[in-house]
Amino acid sequence: MVRYYLYQIEQTKHLNAFLEVFEEEALLKAHALDTRIKNGEPVGALAGIVIGIKDVICYKGHKVSAASRILEGFTSLYSATAVERLLAEDAIIIGNLNCDEFAMGSTNENSAYGPVLNALDNTRVPGGSSGGSAVAVQADLCMVSLGSDTGGSVRQPADFCGIVGLKPTYGRISRYGLIAYASSFDQIGIFGRNIADVARVLQVIAGPDGYDSTASKEEVPDYQTLHNKSWKIAYLKDALFHPGLDEEMKKGYISFFEELESAGDSVTAADFAYLDYVVPAYYVLTTAEASSNLSRFDGVKYGHRTSLKNLELADFYKKSRSEGFGKEVKRRILLGTFVLSAGYYDAYFTKAQQVRRLVVDKLSEILSQYDAIIMPTVPSTAFKIGEKADDPIAMYLADIYTVLANLAGVPAISVPLQRHSNGMPYGVQIITKQFSEANLLSIAEHVMQLRRVTPV
Repeated sequence: MVRYYLYQIEQTKHLNAFLEVFEEEALLKAHALDTRIKNGEPVGALAGIVIGIKDVICYKGHKVSAASRILEGFTSLYSATAVERLLAEDAIIIGNLNCDEFAMGSTNENSAYGPVLNALDNTRVPGGSSGGSAVAVQADLCMVSLGSDTGGSVRQPADFCGIVGLKPTYGRISRYGLIAYASSFDQIGIFGRNIADVARVLQVIAGPDGYDSTASKEEVPDYQTLHNKSWKIAYLKDALFHPGLDEEMKKGYISFFEELESAGDSVTAADFAYLDYVVPAYYVLTTAEASSNLSRFDGVKYGHRTSLKNLELADFYKKSRSEGFGKEVKRRILLGTFVLSAGYYDAYFTKAQQVRRLVVDKLSEILSQYDAIIMPTVPSTAFKIGEKADDPIAMYLADIYTVLANLAGVPAISVPLQRHSNGMPYGVQIITKQFSEANLLSIAEHVMQLRRVTPV
């Protein structure tokens, strides 16, 4: 199996999904597992599962750069808790996956190591920021991959690539060893080709962690036993009839809701008046947190360092950071620093926090009455590389449907639904209340069985 995936990776180098392949290490681990199985020795729950990890997740003794020049050549001194748990259950980690720099982007065009290409159409983006993680599963370069989701960075590329992408409840998976973008939003997520694989990996990596005070102490239930029943579902009218949603996709969703009702589910419209406020609130809050989190990358302790020749310390910091960070990361640091500044803190940051509270309360109200909310994952199918590169506002607005779950800290999943007339896939997003991933996965399986959808 490992040799098969190594061959696949070699044949698809042009997709630029992997930044580093752990060929020798993966083969040694596979050989050791084969020997244990042959000898009748016990193996872990993920024995033989070949996994790729996004280049923002630390793996001891391996390079981690967040796809940025500022961390070029840096080798991690420890492993993320999620990685430790994968290894403890005998998963085989096959390589490090490309992404937008510091997980900031929706297209994977912001990587210092070049863009990732959508395997279905190499002229289109795979989504971001976890584009490499999505394409690795889409192109059959590994079975499952880990990404991170701050505002849709697992669900949006899963949608663009026609696969499954899960963002668990905030705190369900430890963030220890995940390079921070916006700490109150970040969550490790999982890509797979089916619900069973995603559920199995979640079962292993979820749970409390003494290294992460934000990791929940909630008991980890059985995610692998899926429930088959009728579900009470809401859809957000404001999302379905938003002017930014592709018209053909809107008709597809309406038809799908009718199929759900025919299958015995209840599907009801719900009002959500805050939809147009979620993207501004999200970008104010995440850029503020990013400006603080990224201040540690100063060119002194590790990573890129400019020449010290004839430079004062302040100028050394400025030059190192200017050379090391890419354009989008610098844009977000500047925006975050601005909204935290003395004259604008209340007008922007405080107001965005108030909007976040309204969103949390309204979503909680809806989810107290329904098993789940179903809505689009993104407003359109994967767009062309470079299409939105010169218009950051248009790029940010593409996150309108995904940032909702991050603002509220609730679990959400994108599963493939059907193909657009342009040939590209699009999916549907399912949201449930906090720590109800068991229901979320069951509903996702129900949707995939109903549509008999197989990932691309």
